[in-house]
Amino acid sequence: MGTKTVDEAVDANGTEAKSDEETVNATKTDEAPDAEDQDDLDAEALEGEDTPEAEKGTPGVGQGAAAVVSAGLGVVSLTGSWVATVAAARETLVGQLGTSSTASVAKQVKEVYGDAWATTALVGGLFALAALIVGVVVLVRPAFGAPGKPQAPWIKSVAWAGVSLGVIGLVLAVAKYSDIILGLPSTS
Repeated sequence: MGTKTVDEAVDANGTEAKSDEETVNATKTDEAPDAEDQDDLDAEALEGEDTPEAEKGTPGVGQGAAAVVSAGLGVVSLTGSWVATVAAARETLVGQLGTSSTASVAKQVKEVYGDAWATTALVGGLFALAALIVGVVVLVRPAFGAPGKPQAPWIKSVAWAGVSLGVIGLVLAVAKYSDIILGLPSTS
């Protein structure tokens, strides 16, 4: 018989003998991982995550922001905006340029002031409509979201405020545009 190496060694029972290194490796796998191995496992687990922790910890941030935007648009529809001011000033200038000095007073008032008033009402109505649409989308959003995730109460409250302001702004814009509120004075 020839000499056997460690790899070929067989004990009396017929099982292969293992080297000390193999025994140590087998023991390590049976035990809990050491600190270095645990850090590697933690890093691998973090790499597999799709969403950052900030998104997981703050649900409804987009809905809350949209609710605040809705309320802001509703307030702008009631108080006016620089867009409406610029559009009204432009309409006044167009009315002045398009009306001759020999035109009747009624035509001059309508062209210079009436059209500007209607333009202001139109822009206010557009802001009100935007507030209404954004508020309704925020309120309806949970029906299409992930089940089991309730919407925060403050988001609902602010969205309802935006919807309410949008409705009021829309009613006032229609009333101003159709001269129900503050119509042009009679020139006859």
